[in-house]
Amino acid sequence: MATFKKFEEIESWKMARELTKQIYKVSNKAPFSRDFALRDQIRRAAISVMSNISEGHDRSGTGEFVQFLATAKGSVAEVRCQLYVALDQDYIDNKLFDTLSGLATDTANLIGGLMSYLRRSGYKGTKYKT
Repeated sequence: MATFKKFEEIESWKMARELTKQIYKVSNKAPFSRDFALRDQIRRAAISVMSNISEGHDRSGTGEFVQFLATAKGSVAEVRCQLYVALDQDYIDNKLFDTLSGLATDTANLIGGLMSYLRRSGYKGTKYKT
């Protein structure tokens, strides 16, 4: 079984970090930057992806980790939804939308794969070791 000593080693966390970086980059530019509600919400959603992966990892229980991963995956869907709003408001063009939406989808797929792996592994986590 693959073991992650640190959450920074998890591929889905690395991809979520890149997604967050790109969301910040695009939302710093006008007119996106002036839509405070959307800008702040999409940033919070992106941060939530990274945060839930790391928090779930450090809970030391596989069941809890999967639960936090599910929340992270939901936050990715939120980012994708908000990208549609940004596209519809002409804050981003189709090409940038496709790039960011693709990165978000890839992140969600990695998270989903990790969830499936953890569910199949039978490993309960370090907090269950005697």
